[in-house]
Amino acid sequence: MRAFSSIHDAVFSNIERATVPVMTTLARFLFAAILSVYYWNSGLTKLGEGFWGFIFPSDGAYIQIFPKAVEAAGYDFSQLGVFHWLVVVAGTWAEFLLPLAITIGLFTRLAALGMIGFIAVQTLTDLFGHGGIAHQGTLGAWFDRLPDSIVLDQRAFWVFVLLYLVFRGAGPLSADRFLRSGSSAHQAARQPAQG
Repeated sequence: MRAFSSIHDAVFSNIERATVPVMTTLARFLFAAILSVYYWNSGLTKLGEGFWGFIFPSDGAYIQIFPKAVEAAGYDFSQLGVFHWLVVVAGTWAEFLLPLAITIGLFTRLAALGMIGFIAVQTLTDLFGHGGIAHQGTLGAWFDRLPDSIVLDQRAFWVFVLLYLVFRGAGPLSADRFLRSGSSAHQAARQPAQG
């Protein structure tokens, strides 16, 4: 049994070393293929009209992010304060910038952490702001026969992919790798020649 265990460990440790770069790139690809367009479209619904729409969000953005506050204000958006505006603008920008950063592999670990935080806030808003936890089975349950609840099934997988990027980085095909190699080359060029 010990011999089998040694062979197993040797084979799979070599496979792990060889595949981590592929897996990190694959995780970023899957995020881009599955979630980037979802978040970009969501961000587009929050932009206001015209050139300054990225600074002055649409009314729908406030409704999506602060449904209860908007309802309490009687849909009079002028009653919402600077805090609401800052959160909506930051959330809108995050829906564009974080998926873009993950997709191209730029500051991937930080972008993935930011995206995890975004998903947490999105989930809390969905659970408590839009109809409560029991709303149409949004929360779901683990270890049931249904694999498609929005929170405990789908978003758990989203967060897992993002956690993989936090722990493993962007991989070889990334802006992070390019910046790192450019920085290393710059450092080497600045080193005095050894004689």
